[in-house]
Amino acid sequence: MTNYCVPERKGAALLTLSVQRDFLAPCSPVRAHGGERALPAIRDLVEGFRSRNAPVFHAVRLYRPDGSNVDACRRQAVEEGMRVLMPGSLGSEILDELKPDPAIRLNPERLMGGRMQEFGPREWVFYRPRWGAFHDTPLERHLRDLNVTTLVVCGLSFATGTRATIYESSARDLRTVVVTDALASATEDGVREMGRMGVYLMTSDTCLSWLSSKKPSSEAA
Repeated sequence: MTNYCVPERKGAALLTLSVQRDFLAPCSPVRAHGGERALPAIRDLVEGFRSRNAPVFHAVRLYRPDGSNVDACRRQAVEEGMRVLMPGSLGSEILDELKPDPAIRLNPERLMGGRMQEFGPREWVFYRPRWGAFHDTPLERHLRDLNVTTLVVCGLSFATGTRATIYESSARDLRTVVVTDALASATEDGVREMGRMGVYLMTSDTCLSWLSSKKPSSEAA
């Protein structure tokens, strides 16, 4: 693989997508297939990046009850009464297992106003109005300010948000790592396709070992 795609440890940040209660709730209309299996690996990644003082970002979805900010494919359902990811609801909250402190709650007003919410040291939450984490969000500016060159991606929405985010990351020439066992709603073929566009595929164990390694970044995979 070209050197321009090789992950760089010193410039690495973690991005989680849709790690919210409604994506794991048993009767939720947006329940993520395989979410329970992916959660331990996501938790290990979040804790691993935190312990190394590496940046962590969480991209969340929030749906107003009137559907005014909802994707076209779900807007009518929300208008007709589907209640999911509502600002201020427990279902919209990040999973307690992934919070630095379970008592922390999202600030919908701040997030939907386009600002980051600080979750802990070098850890932030932000609202994404569409599938991709870069679309009309402050993410790219924050990554550039932190000199992030490598984005490590995981989450509970591979078929939609995670896949869209990978394309957006690649379009911005960010070196991108997809953590294969920290994904929900993913197929083997779909994940493999990401590898064909210069994305590195790692398991959570491999990613955390790489993050801790003292080898040159060129030996990432």
